[in-house]
Amino acid sequence: MCGIAGILLFGEGSEPHSSSIQRMTDAMTHRGPNQTGIRVFDRIGLGFNRLSILDLDDGEQPMTNEDSSLWLIFNGEIYNYKTLRKQLEDKGHQFRTNTDSEVILHLYEDHKESCVDYLRGMFSFVIWDRNDQQLFAARDHFGIKPFYYYQSNKQFLFASEIKSILTVNDVVPTINPTSMLHYLTFQYVPQPETMFQGIKKLEPGHFLRIDSQGNTMIKQYWKAIFEPENRPIETFVEEIRSVLQDSVNLHRQSDVPRGSFLSGGIDSSAIAAYMSRTESTKTFSVGFSGENNETVFARQTADHLGTEHFDEIISPNDFFMDTMRAVWHMDEPIADPSAIAIYRLSKLAKNHVTVVLSGEGADELFGGYRIYHEPSSLKAVSWLPNGIKPMMEKMVRKVPFSFYGKNYLLRGLTHLENRYFGNARVFNEDEKRNLLAFHPDLYESWTPSTEITRLVYDSCRHLDDVSRMQTIDINLWMPGDILMKADKMSMAHSLELRVPFLDKELFNIARKIPTSYRIANGTTKFVLRKAMEGIVPDHALNRSKLGFPVPLRRWLHTEIGDTILEQIAGSNASQWFQMDHINDMLKKHRAGSGDYSRKIWTIYIFSLWHSLYINNSTFGRDQ
Repeated sequence: MCGIAGILLFGEGSEPHSSSIQRMTDAMTHRGPNQTGIRVFDRIGLGFNRLSILDLDDGEQPMTNEDSSLWLIFNGEIYNYKTLRKQLEDKGHQFRTNTDSEVILHLYEDHKESCVDYLRGMFSFVIWDRNDQQLFAARDHFGIKPFYYYQSNKQFLFASEIKSILTVNDVVPTINPTSMLHYLTFQYVPQPETMFQGIKKLEPGHFLRIDSQGNTMIKQYWKAIFEPENRPIETFVEEIRSVLQDSVNLHRQSDVPRGSFLSGGIDSSAIAAYMSRTESTKTFSVGFSGENNETVFARQTADHLGTEHFDEIISPNDFFMDTMRAVWHMDEPIADPSAIAIYRLSKLAKNHVTVVLSGEGADELFGGYRIYHEPSSLKAVSWLPNGIKPMMEKMVRKVPFSFYGKNYLLRGLTHLENRYFGNARVFNEDEKRNLLAFHPDLYESWTPSTEITRLVYDSCRHLDDVSRMQTIDINLWMPGDILMKADKMSMAHSLELRVPFLDKELFNIARKIPTSYRIANGTTKFVLRKAMEGIVPDHALNRSKLGFPVPLRRWLHTEIGDTILEQIAGSNASQWFQMDHINDMLKKHRAGSGDYSRKIWTIYIFSLWHSLYINNSTFGRDQ
């Protein structure tokens, strides 16, 4: 499983340009050191359309049905394919292989676009229907695997990586100014846009259909909705244990060596515990020197579970050497410092295994972030009538000096929809205006980031504030940051990362859990912790979440801070920012006037990305 890419051209006599096909192939070969088996299939189709498919699935040819009327290319894993295959065989379908990809084809024969409703796994795939002369593409429920596309009046390009699309002659890497504005707030580009003008993401739980005239239809087939049920906590405990164990067992399916990431917290510990019950397990962790060194806790858990454990301390030098490589593999900027740690962790794991299981998704499903305590902690202020809150907020903001509790008052007086944008909020609208240099494209396209979150909030108005915050994170933060960095950083080393918590059957349980079972007793993920009693070691049950705590704050007090500013100033990205303002942020940080590390890092990552993807105007053509 490595990736997909292809070109669909519109118009009679259209032919894919051979150099475009070769460049897309070459770009995909850059994704990892162990990439092998590229196959290019040209001119698959009939009538007006011509489809070129680059199948990057370890040398296998694109999958077809019996009469070759359907062609499939597929990136991912279908974990319930054996059950689905048996059902299809009982209905008379005949299989030529033992692959999960062939199951998708036969499901499509029976159910067309509804085939996605039967799949349990991670996937992005494309089916070319020669008889109907249409292309069907789909992305998994949670957005574990990426799918990018670009459409003009002449062609439709799709790929697992943006860098493949950028190699085609007609596609010029240009910044989407609206995406840049949102990136500065979210630290990633919210779906369905990317940082590139004209290139989009197919959203999680969506499929796409495009006909012979280039008419495109996008439809949502699945949505994450919380519907709490009032029943005893013990019923949820038993259901979580049963379905999580089933999910881990399904995710273990592979013919290659496998292992598990292990931070020492409850999420990864639960995965490793279930794995180690049935097989000898290798576990992996990385950390940074200092008081929050994750490897210490991970090794304690590994010793308790009896896994063969491997760990590494990341030095500042290694971290920054890896950063440029990581940004290249990200395709678009993701200003999450932990992405670099995952890059290093994936490199460590790839030395020993080919598949690794990880704990992503548990926080979003079960309420694992400490910020979810905020609605409860703000009750002393938030109970005030909505009619007087805006007036009081303006009064507090006008106070010309700081005082103890000022920030608390401001948050309590601010409506949830105006204060919570997801697990990270880097720059607000006023801060962006102070930071950005005058640029007509930016100011003409300025859209407040509340416009991104508004649609999600509108869909869950009936829920409590904690559930609404989780809904924001599942729809924006998780696919835009958590899953994107996990996929990109692992695949950079040709390591297949699987996430058992993000299973639709497990979500069917999580969505019914009342908030009082998620956030309780001063902790997070309360019901998950109850479910894991006796399964994970006691020291991991109630340990606070750290999540690769990169010591950026401390590093900026050293010469590293000066080097970061030099990189920003030396890149053409400085045309977008006021350098004096960035220099002032570093001075305030070093003076102890505030923590500006995430703000500076967000600009730094953008500058690196800008150097790699925008400054190189001949991207992919001369490489």
